[in-house]
Amino acid sequence: MEEKSITREQVVDALKTVYDPEIPVDIYELGLIYDIRIKDDKVFIQMTLTTPNCPSAQSLPLEVKDRVSRIPGVKDVEVEIVWDPPWGMEMMSEEARLELGYF
Repeated sequence: MEEKSITREQVVDALKTVYDPEIPVDIYELGLIYDIRIKDDKVFIQMTLTTPNCPSAQSLPLEVKDRVSRIPGVKDVEVEIVWDPPWGMEMMSEEARLELGYF
């Protein structure tokens, strides 16, 4: 039985189910995901938060890890929080800006 490879699209779909509790937009569209790397059955995600004092600083990375680990074939998920470059509203997708009324 051949193992199916994990796709970037599957990871992005999983990330789009995680929402910042203070903003009604998913973290992918908010621009909080900086990098996604897939190596065999491991997924590495580099992300940031809206601010270093974000109340979800503990729970959001755990939720990301949980959702991505549910993808069939994923054995390990590593989530790294980075602060450079700092997040700004210009990192949001057009969809997120529309949702939040920034147009």
